[in-house]
Amino acid sequence: MKRSQVDIDERQDFILKLQKLAAGHEHYCCLDSNSQAAYTYPDEMRFDHVIAFESIDFIQPKSDAFAVLKEYRNKHSDWLFGHFSYDLKNEVEKLSSGNPSFSGFPELFFFRPKWLFICEGGKWRAEVFEEHLPELDQLLRDIESVDITSKKFPNVDFEPQITHAQYIKRVMSLKHHIQIGDIYEANFCQNFVSPNTEIDLASIFQRLQKISPTPFAALYGASGQHLICASPERFIAKRGSTLTSQPIKGTAKRGSDRDEDEKIKEVLRSDPKEQSENVMIVDLVRNDLSRTAQKGTVRVDELFGVYSFETVHQLISTVKSELRDDVDFVDALKLAFPMGSMTGAPKVKAMQLIEEHESFKRGLYSGSVGYFDPKGNADFNVVIRSILYNAPEKTVSFAVGGAITSLCDPEKEYEESLLKAQGMIKALKNA
Repeated sequence: MKRSQVDIDERQDFILKLQKLAAGHEHYCCLDSNSQAAYTYPDEMRFDHVIAFESIDFIQPKSDAFAVLKEYRNKHSDWLFGHFSYDLKNEVEKLSSGNPSFSGFPELFFFRPKWLFICEGGKWRAEVFEEHLPELDQLLRDIESVDITSKKFPNVDFEPQITHAQYIKRVMSLKHHIQIGDIYEANFCQNFVSPNTEIDLASIFQRLQKISPTPFAALYGASGQHLICASPERFIAKRGSTLTSQPIKGTAKRGSDRDEDEKIKEVLRSDPKEQSENVMIVDLVRNDLSRTAQKGTVRVDELFGVYSFETVHQLISTVKSELRDDVDFVDALKLAFPMGSMTGAPKVKAMQLIEEHESFKRGLYSGSVGYFDPKGNADFNVVIRSILYNAPEKTVSFAVGGAITSLCDPEKEYEESLLKAQGMIKALKNA
């Protein structure tokens, strides 16, 4: 059964109303490339917006998650939307997660949407199964009547789970592991929590979009758990047989004017510490992709590219490969997961040390959200710069972090983590 395409005339505030309507459902996924924003990125975005909601069916496996996903995907040649939690690492490797959790996302969740709206090149269309076409006119009237006035909630105040001193101590401990040769690099994060909090999901997503427009933004919900994401980073995309991963390692603040901005970009591009972080992760990604690639096809299209977003400059590299004909893409995802930019090198030892040094279970943070399309293409982000909302427990949380290497300064790492937090904190002010 295939979907019919219906062109949609965009009405006033259509995207805002559609996102708000979608976020009122139990299962939904709003992906936004912010294609009109003034940022730079080393890839053409395929869609402006993709909004899917109201599940026809879904999977939420408690074991053998990737195998269940493969079966689900092979059964349905349709659009599938969902996520991979960071803690799927325990299925990929012999690892465990014992830290406290503040969000309740399942480790893997995917759904087929009843309603799917896509904006491409500024033009909207709905992709709907024929049996649901008679309902489309009523749905469009429902969208038209959505009230997009922001609900007023008390200001959201966050408490860090670890103190400044604890952060420095734990970074120093990780540096010791680097010095004695256990690892070369580890991604260390700290978590901020606000209990007993209610928020207006769509309004905060729209606010975060204005503060920090990024190519892999997402407003996403699964069974009472919600994600407000302003990610600048791609985990893996598949287009035909080509896989593309674009790890980010290296961050610098924006300057006060164009001249200062250019100087900061040049320092970032040539900084030995930032380059060492980036190249180690590029090597890790090359190794991950080589496990499923056609012989001789793994390549680095760009190393140390500097790209500018609203609040920060980022050092982005682009790694590509051609997927072997005998490998299912879900297996390629499994073998590359979790992404190197959020773990470290060597990956398994880094993840063990991350678990020992962090104070929270990452869950969806540093996992991935995205889609498979009916043609076999796919695109998945890295869940960073994100707000997690546990609606049943009324808990808001977010995490920030960075790469710890032998050259890093713990104080500067702490300052960089707070810089990454500013967008989320600002979006939640007077939420």
